[in-house]
Amino acid sequence: MFRFDALLIYSIMNSIITQRFIKCHDQLREDGRVRSSRQFAIALDYLPQSLSEILKGRRDVTIDLLKKAVEVYKINPVYIYTGEGPLFMSEEDHKHFRVLTIVTNVQDDERIVHVPVPAQAGYASDLSDPTFIQDLPTFTLPDYKYKVGTHRSFDVAGDSMEPTLFEGDKVVCSFLEPTLWESSMKDNYVYVIVTRGDIVVKRVFNKIKDQRKIELHSDNEAYSPYAINISDVQEIWYVRSKISPFLPSPQNIIRYMREEVMELKKTIQKQTELIEQLSRTVEGLARK
Repeated sequence: MFRFDALLIYSIMNSIITQRFIKCHDQLREDGRVRSSRQFAIALDYLPQSLSEILKGRRDVTIDLLKKAVEVYKINPVYIYTGEGPLFMSEEDHKHFRVLTIVTNVQDDERIVHVPVPAQAGYASDLSDPTFIQDLPTFTLPDYKYKVGTHRSFDVAGDSMEPTLFEGDKVVCSFLEPTLWESSMKDNYVYVIVTRGDIVVKRVFNKIKDQRKIELHSDNEAYSPYAINISDVQEIWYVRSKISPFLPSPQNIIRYMREEVMELKKTIQKQTELIEQLSRTVEGLARK
């Protein structure tokens, strides 16, 4: 699976990107996958003269040319804009290739897209629709770590991650590139997993290398762990922080704890009475 973020590439376009593109072009020629630079340009619906200018370092590669090269020759966009990973995608990566939409402000600074609970089902099913993503609420955070890379925030639903996360909390996450799932997803860390029909926040155990699966655990012991095939996963987001809607006052916490203790006392008292009643019944039967 793979995503290609054209807007992000636009924001960091420079000569380094162009040099990586040229390296991919040269490797294609060396491997015999293209006979000439002219053939390479024509296959990408690009003017050979303009490609020649890029190869000579006189101009930067364009977004449209990069997108076409990814589509036709399986050039790896992660390598293009980070320098990491192989020059070309595998067949499996390329088969699931599609766009990861981001939202920027007028200064081309990327904003954090928030996915509230009512939009989560639509998010999982309409990831390929840029309009859907762009209509979601966005915000920024002052911390520098949220100024680099692509981030999303998601509402937490349900009680499966209590006491770590509660319903109504928001988790702020960093996008994990699909090519890094196997090597970089850490056991026992919390991630947002987007499948073909759902979004879940879980503690993850990485079983991709041996089983092509990931194992999802809840912090609430009432929920059992389960595994999903990596082929069913669309996106993975590493949870970096949480935003809680409120903090209860100390008085409320004390009152809540007292109520819980009273309920526990009542339960213990009822159980004690049942045990005593059962003991008397057993003694009576023994006398008979």
